[in-house]
Parts: sequence; C-alpha cells; structure tokens
Amino acid sequence: MRIDIADLARTRSRHPEAIAEAARRRARRPLVGDTGRLMIIAADHPARGALAVGGRPFAMADRAGLLERLCLALSRPGVDGVLGSADVLDDLLLLGALEGKVVIGSMNRGGLAGAAFEMDDRFTGHRPEDLAGLGFDAGKLLLRIDHEDPGSLRTLHSAARVIDEMAARRLPVFVEPFLSRRVAGRVHNDLSAEAVTTSIAVASGLAGTSAYTWLKVPVTDDPADMARVLETTTLPTVLLGGDVADGTYEKWRAALRLPTVQGLVVGRSLLYPADGDVAGAVDTAVGLL
Repeated sequence: MRIDIADLARTRSRHPEAIAEAARRRARRPLVGDTGRLMIIAADHPARGALAVGGRPFAMADRAGLLERLCLALSRPGVDGVLGSADVLDDLLLLGALEGKVVIGSMNRGGLAGAAFEMDDRFTGHRPEDLAGLGFDAGKLLLRIDHEDPGSLRTLHSAARVIDEMAARRLPVFVEPFLSRRVAGRVHNDLSAEAVTTSIAVASGLAGTSAYTWLKVPVTDDPADMARVLETTTLPTVLLGGDVADGTYEKWRAALRLPTVQGLVVGRSLLYPADGDVAGAVDTAVGLL
C-alpha cells in the first residue's frame, strides 16, 4: 500500500473531524479472539523521540514509510492489532487500516529518550477519556523505576491513578515495567531475573484494582529464568519485542508456552527487519503463537 502524505495532510487540514468520524464507524472486535492469543504491532516509539532502528538514527522519522510498513503488518493473517501514539493511530484511522483490529493507545510519552527528565514519564498521550471516546480497546503505559531518580516516584503515582481511571471505564491497560538505571548518562533497563521479578511485583500491585491490568514484559537475559519470573503474578502477560538477534524467536517461543503469557507486542524488529521483508518477519512471529 502506497501512502499519499499530501492526501492525509489535505484531510487533516480541511476535515479534521474525519478522524473522530472514522473512529465512530470502525468495526470493533473483542480484545482476545477465538485463538486466545494476541499479536500486536507496536508503533509508539517516535512520540518519545526514539526514532532509530539499528544503525539508522532517523529510520522511523519517515512517516509514509512507517505507515506503509504498519498497513502491511496489519494486513497479515494472525495480526490482531496495533499499539500507537495518537498521531499514528489517527493516520491509520484515516487510512481505514484499523477495521476489526485491536487498538491500544500509548498513554505516557513525556519521558523523552535521553532527557534529564526521562524517568519523570508524564502522561502526555492518550487519556482514559480519549480512549473511551474514540472506542479504542485498551491503553498502555511505560513504568521505568530508577531507585536513584525522584522522577520515578511521580511516574509510579501517576501510573496508579491512570490504572484506576481505566478500570473505572472497564478498559484494559497494559503496564510495561522495568527496573532501570543510568549508565554514563543513558537509561538502561535491567533484564536480570531479580530485576524483572521485582518490577512485575510492583506493577501488579498498583492502583485500587488489578481487574483490568495486563503486563507487558521483556524476556530476561537468561530465558530459562522466565518460568520462575512469571510465577510472580497471575495477571495476563504479553512479551515485548526489542531488536531481533540470533535466538530471539526461540526465546519468544519458549516464553509463550508459560501459562500467563497471552501473546506478543513487537514493533521495530518486525517493521524494520534486517532483510527488509516485513511480511516475512511478521509471519514468523505469528507462527510462534
């Protein structure tokens, strides 16, 4: 599918109401379908200033290219939906690419990559009332906790209240927790079994109810630890992506067998595979489910 940026810009400038109208018309589906599994394509990276893929620092800054890759990925059998920021989801609504798909809005993108305030990850994206008003199916929030950064406490408190607001609307929210730390000025997520276990325990206990909370978690440094790590919670869980390296698919395959794991949420590694074959990368990931 070729994306006409001029046509999108024309619609946005002359008929901005078309986005809300497309949202109202959109055919919806249950969050979890007949297979009981979820395959979600993630595309919320640009809103945090994270535009790099591999050695290409601004790969995701090409909006037409990103939308073309997303439309192709969403058209593949077994792909259930997309996770994105408001601007990306609005474009996909106008393109008619979200019919019958799960749509998850990305809620906090204020912790810009590389910023001094990265851990004070404000909710600058979708609000619960936005997701409900647009008829979207869920929200997602990133929860990075650095014990040495006071901004983490503000993020933790804000996340708890947003989970409450989502639950009040009976909207699922996917919480993506990490224990993080700064190394030479850059934020690094700790993927040891101990750190991931702790982050899951903290995220699971947020807010006044966990009835609508899902977890979005990484595979640990040692994939053999995942069974023990995921004993920490009964919440439904999806695995997040990251860069695909040798053995990544096998790590996902093993973790997908665990009882609380319901699926995958993967972005750049499927949208920008090293060989350029988006359909092939997506189909391989779907095959793991």
